[in-house]
Amino acid sequence: MATERPSREAGLDQSEVFRGDLRAKESESGVTRRSIPAFVAGEELADLADHDGRVVVLTADLASANRLNDFAARHPERFFNMGIAEKNMISVAAGLASTGLVPFVGTFASFAALLGYEQVRTDCAYPGMAVRVLAHHSGMSLGYYGSSHHALEDLAAMRAVADLTVACASDANQLRAMLRASIDLPGALYLRLGRGRDPEVYERVPEDFRFGAATRLRDGRDVTIVTTGSEVHPSLAAAELLATRGLSVGVIDMATIKPLDVEAVRDAQTCGVVVTVEEHSVIGGLGGAVAETLCDLRSSAALLRHGVPDQYVEIGPPAALYAHYRLDPPGITEVVLTFVSSLG
Repeated sequence: MATERPSREAGLDQSEVFRGDLRAKESESGVTRRSIPAFVAGEELADLADHDGRVVVLTADLASANRLNDFAARHPERFFNMGIAEKNMISVAAGLASTGLVPFVGTFASFAALLGYEQVRTDCAYPGMAVRVLAHHSGMSLGYYGSSHHALEDLAAMRAVADLTVACASDANQLRAMLRASIDLPGALYLRLGRGRDPEVYERVPEDFRFGAATRLRDGRDVTIVTTGSEVHPSLAAAELLATRGLSVGVIDMATIKPLDVEAVRDAQTCGVVVTVEEHSVIGGLGGAVAETLCDLRSSAALLRHGVPDQYVEIGPPAALYAHYRLDPPGITEVVLTFVSSLG
C-alpha cells in the first residue's frame, strides 16, 4: 500500500516560527513569545472578507511563510495559490480586479517589486486596477538568502510608478489599519512589510489611519528623524538614547512613501536638522522623497539620508546586518550624533 507523501506546503509550515511556541515563557533572546507580533494579514483579510465579498487572496507558494493560510482556512474558495509564478500571479490579480474584486497578493518583496515590476506597472497601476501587493520580508530581512532575496531598491522603483500608492507597515497594528483602509482605496497599492515579528509601535490599531498622512510619534527641538516601516521602532529607541546625550529628537512615521505627506516634511524641517532612516538603499527611497520635497520647499534644513549604502549587502542574520549598517538603535544614535557634530 502506498504511503502518503507529506505535501511541500506542510514542510513549509512555520506556524510556530511566526506565532511563537506558547508552551515556552520566553524566546531564546528572553523576549516573551506572546509579545512578539506575527503576520496578521491572513486573519485580518479573513475578517474583512466575512463582510465584503470582493476580497480575494493570492500567493506564490508562500502561504505559510506569510500566514495567508489563515485566510485560506476560513475562505478556501477565495484563496488561490498560483505556485512559484509571481509575475503571472500579479497579472491574474489585475484580471480579477477588472471584474470588481479587490485582490491581495502576497510574496517576498524582492519578487513582488523586482520580478513583478512590469506587471505592477502595466497591468495594475496603469489601468487603475485595485490590486494590493503585500510585499513581505522586505529590505535585508531574509538575511542568509542573499542579494537575490533582498529588497533594497523596491521603494525607489515603486514610487516612480504613476498612480501607485506606496506604503510601509511598521508593526502588526498599523498593518491592520492599512488593510482596512485599502479596501476602498482607488487604484493599485504596494504595501511593504517586514519579517512578521516586528516590535510593537502602536499599542492599538490606529483608527484614524489614512494613506498619505504621516504620524508624529515624538516631539523634538534639535533634530527630526523621518522614518518608515521596520525602522520606526529603532528610531524611537534611538531618540530615547539621544535624549540622554542632550539632544531633543522628534520622530515622524512616514508610513506612506507615495503620496508623501508634504506638510509633515514642512513640519520636520523647522528644527533645522532632518535625518531620514530606512531599511532601503539611500538612493531613491524615503530619503530621496524627503530630499526632493525639501528642495521644492526651498528649505535650508540640513538633511542626512541614512540607510544602506550603494552596495549589495553582506549575507548574514538580519540582526547582525542591522547592526553592521547602523540601522539598530545604537547605530542610528551614532549616525545622528556624528551628523549634528559635523554641522558645528
